[in-house]
Amino acid sequence: MSSIAPDGEPITPGGLVALEAELEELETAGRRAMAARILAARELGDLSENADYHIAKEDQAHLETRIKRLRARRRDALIVETDAGDGAFGFGHTAEVLDVESGEVYTWTIVGSTEASLAQGKLSAQSPVAKALLGRGVGESVEVQTPRGVRSYRVERLLG
Repeated sequence: MSSIAPDGEPITPGGLVALEAELEELETAGRRAMAARILAARELGDLSENADYHIAKEDQAHLETRIKRLRARRRDALIVETDAGDGAFGFGHTAEVLDVESGEVYTWTIVGSTEASLAQGKLSAQSPVAKALLGRGVGESVEVQTPRGVRSYRVERLLG
């Protein structure tokens, strides 16, 4: 089972690459586009009554806040290497998991909380379901308290 250290924000190597790419995009093209927007709005006239200018400046503040948060995530990132050969569903691994009651099979990857996206099949390692599944092997079942009540899940197949 992959362990997660308490100090730092656990992230997969792929998650770090995506974080770096987003940060690079915002710091370069994002800032250039924002500067062009502000310049165009300034040319419209009196800044005290220029709604386009005020909106652009507000959007610039949101952009800089996003950059600051991404830098903090990068600074606190703790890359968790995975061991695909250990036969257990661990951090950074992907598995097919059966919802025993509904019969539905989900393909989930356990990732850091900042990478989580249920729509993409990425479960936060901090979520109750992921916590219950961590370290489980093929055929093992768990019961998890969810907002919809107690759910039973079984690891059907490890994908990597």
